[in-house]
Amino acid sequence: MKRIAVIHLNRDDSTEQVTFLGEALEIRRLGCDGDESRARALIQEVDGQVDAIGLEGLPSRLQLGPVSQPHPGGQAILAVATATPIVDGSGIRAGLERWGVILADRAQPGIFAQKRVLMVPGLNHAGLAQALGRRTPHIRYADPIIYFGLPSFPGIGSRQTLEQAAPPTLDQLKDSPFTELLPQPDGGETERSSRLFAWADVLAGDVGTIRRFAPRSLKRKTVVVEWATEEDLADLEARGASIVVTMMPAFTDSAQPDAAPLGRWSAATVEATLAALRPNPGDALAEDTYLDLMADIEWTPTIRYLQPAEQGINRFAFVIHPLDVGFIHGDRRFRWTRFLPDELVEAAAAYIPPLYLSRITGGQSPTTGQRIEGHLISLGATPRQMMNRGERFTYNRLNAAARMAERKGARIMGLGAFTSVVGDAGITVAHEADIAITSGNSLTVAATLEAAKQAVIKMGATDLTQGKVMIIGATGSIGSVCSRLLAQAIYDVVLVSIEPEKLIELKRRIQTETPGAHVAIATRPDDLLPACDLIVTATSAFGQRIVDITRCKPGAVICDVARPPDIGPEEAALRPDVLVIESGEVRIPGDIDFGYDIGLPPGTAYACLAETALLAMEGRFEDYTLGRNITMERAKEMYRLFKKHQFELAPLRTFGRVVDDELMAEKRALAAQLRDDPARFAQMQQETAAKLAHIPVAAKGVRAGTNTGWRAWAALLAIVGTVGFLLGRRGS
Repeated sequence: MKRIAVIHLNRDDSTEQVTFLGEALEIRRLGCDGDESRARALIQEVDGQVDAIGLEGLPSRLQLGPVSQPHPGGQAILAVATATPIVDGSGIRAGLERWGVILADRAQPGIFAQKRVLMVPGLNHAGLAQALGRRTPHIRYADPIIYFGLPSFPGIGSRQTLEQAAPPTLDQLKDSPFTELLPQPDGGETERSSRLFAWADVLAGDVGTIRRFAPRSLKRKTVVVEWATEEDLADLEARGASIVVTMMPAFTDSAQPDAAPLGRWSAATVEATLAALRPNPGDALAEDTYLDLMADIEWTPTIRYLQPAEQGINRFAFVIHPLDVGFIHGDRRFRWTRFLPDELVEAAAAYIPPLYLSRITGGQSPTTGQRIEGHLISLGATPRQMMNRGERFTYNRLNAAARMAERKGARIMGLGAFTSVVGDAGITVAHEADIAITSGNSLTVAATLEAAKQAVIKMGATDLTQGKVMIIGATGSIGSVCSRLLAQAIYDVVLVSIEPEKLIELKRRIQTETPGAHVAIATRPDDLLPACDLIVTATSAFGQRIVDITRCKPGAVICDVARPPDIGPEEAALRPDVLVIESGEVRIPGDIDFGYDIGLPPGTAYACLAETALLAMEGRFEDYTLGRNITMERAKEMYRLFKKHQFELAPLRTFGRVVDDELMAEKRALAAQLRDDPARFAQMQQETAAKLAHIPVAAKGVRAGTNTGWRAWAALLAIVGTVGFLLGRRGS
């Protein structure tokens, strides 16, 4: 059995037997109480009596960022032993920290991605800071606050000032006692700069220093340390910390070989163990000597969830945006904009960086028990602004939203409304983002078809195969797959699009897939509209009337998939016999709370959001629905998962009103009367056409403004100031 002695800063002594790399070890821990003379005496006592000596918290060199400097006291202690190899952990710490970050990220993907990291301290943790810096640009150092008591102010401890600050910092620290270099929790709490700790998502460094200087509340923080004890974990749990990750390999307790061990051994202990296990005792005490032994370690850093309620949750994010300027006015942060010119508000809001809206909680699969949590993020641009400003304008903001989603722990992000339409419909964003992306359109298709089926049945249809369906926007990403699936169910379809060459291709494809289907194509719906029982609209058109509702047959159903919608309530009111429903809306299982008013009844989500939640619930963190070629296989798979996890189609709604039995009875009765009395129907069409001519064409995204002159300049200054404030907050 190999014997290791570890000299440490505290007072307690202990002896344990463990197993590491298949070898039985006896580790004797001897406390020097921070006294250098006592440390030297202990080394002399065990020199020649053990196989290796580790100096825990007694470093021979100090390193901060790229700068390194000897510590005279540590150098002197290191020279005391003459017969036994003596190490301080520096030979393996940086390498194991870098490797540990990789392994932890594999075990818990995204655990460090885009997080705000505070090194507590960065001193002698260059490997950890370097590895974390590859996963996030947001790293700051608490060293000036810990060692010099400096107040937190902008720039303090930033990576940008590290190279300039490191040399004078080490000059000041090289003569400091070890207990100041590695503060211990039993020295009492020394809370400093709660603001800087509040900024951080991750506290990385030494557990004793974190316990000593961190505030009492560490809610939702991840703590990444070299090693920790159960006592440390109990303290961090009481403060509300969510996760603790220990970077050093755990040893197996000989008394409990099957227990999941905590990484409670320091780098000095691990290096001393490797030094004792060297095949050739004459090899140098350096990282290269240890590499072969390190390669044999079967190890993943220990990741402990301290708050049971936060364990095992799959997280997603979803991006929305204002459909028109009225949504901007409705947000409590921007209510003042209602007094400003709408055109200016809409244009300025497009430049606001992504805003975090809310946390979506309570989702859980009744089938598997998998819990999900979402994060709602909003861009500031309306559809009109996205379409007018070029693809890259929106791509850049979606990339920023993806980074925000990563910081919140999301592993997949859904694109809502026009964010899934701009450019290549999510392909570029998926290529540039580090998390999975989906447009949500596969479930949108499945839910839309199910909603349309229910609506047609409610209107009295008994045999769907005998009907006729029109798809407006048929060559779009949603419209094309809807057309192909509807042709398999109804056989008589009318495809409408402003892209005639794509219409021809789509018609041929449907006829190949569904022999016997009757397919008509047109660039405008008007002439073919009166024969259709079901109309599905899925366009991204602006400033034009998509459907002349006065031409619809009595009792027709219109399923409006477009967001913003293609048909307004004033138009629909002209034909009370026609049922206009919103696209399939979905109820997510569990006690779902969106934390924000998304414009739907409680617990109800748009299908594109529900697809993102469903993929998270299934654990499918992959780019899913992208581009304009949605496959029928994906739509069908989404419907299978929809059923598996017991998602439900929400009650049909028409302009916010639930389609109940009373409403349906009224519409069916009126439709029957019009079918039985062609003259009355013709007169109704004539009257409603005259009224329709006086209803303004919807512009999808902007209302006419009324304020001009000096008020416009005042509005511009106010909004620019708001954008600057939001950018400043985001960068803080």
